Amino acid sequence: MNSLLCQNEILTPQQVSVSLHHFYKMNYWLILIPLISGFIGWVTNWVAIKMLFHPREPKHFLGITLHGIFPKRQQVFAEKLGRMVSAELLSFDDIQQKLINPQNLQKLMPILETHVDNFLRNKLSDEMPFLSLFIGDKTISSLKKIFMQELETLFPQVMKTYAGHLKEELDLEKIVTEKVAAFSTEKLENILYQIMSKEFRFVEILGGVIGFVIGIIQVLITLFLAN
Repeated sequence: MNSLLCQNEILTPQQVSVSLHHFYKMNYWLILIPLISGFIGWVTNWVAIKMLFHPREPKHFLGITLHGIFPKRQQVFAEKLGRMVSAELLSFDDIQQKLINPQNLQKLMPILETHVDNFLRNKLSDEMPFLSLFIGDKTISSLKKIFMQELETLFPQVMKTYAGHLKEELDLEKIVTEKVAAFSTEKLENILYQIMSKEFRFVEILGGVIGFVIGIIQVLITLFLAN
C-alpha cells in the first residue's frame, strides 16, 4: 500500500483506484501460486504412480517407447521374487529343520501312540485272531513301548529323507517365477494396490504438500524482491 502514497505527491482519486486495482490483482495471483503449485505436485506424483503400471503394452510416440515399469519388468520381478521366496522366505532347509525338530516330533508322538495302541488291540487281533489268545494288556504295553522307541528314532530320519526328495522334486523358485510371470498386468496392479494403496495415496498427497510449500516460498521471494 506504500505504493499508493508517494512523498511530496498527492494522488488523485482515479490514480488511487487504479493502484488499488493493481494491488489486489497482484495479491490474487500470489494466492493462486501455492494452489497451482500444490495441484501440479499432486498431478505429477499421480501420473508417476500410474506410469508404474501404464501403458500395459508398449506405446511408441515420437521415437520414444512408453511402457509401464511393472509390465516391462514383470519377468525380472518374477525371477527375483522366486529367488527370494526359495532362498529366504520358504527355504527347504528351514522346512527340514522344522520337520526333524525334537520338540515338533514330541507333539506328534501322542497321535502315533494312539494309532499303535489301536493297531495292537484291534487291527492285529482282527487280522490274526489266534494272537489275541497270547497277547494281553501287559504284552501290548511292552510292544507299544518298543514300537514307540523305534518310531522316535526312525521318524526324524524318514522326515529328513522325505524333505530331501521333496526339495529335488519341488522347485519353489521355478514355481513362484512362473506363477508371477503368468499374472496379467491388471491382476499384478490390483495386488500391488491392495498392498500399497495407502503408500501410493501418501505419495500423491506429499507431492501436493511439497508443491504448495514451494508455491509459498515463491510468493515470499516475490514479495521480498518487490520491496
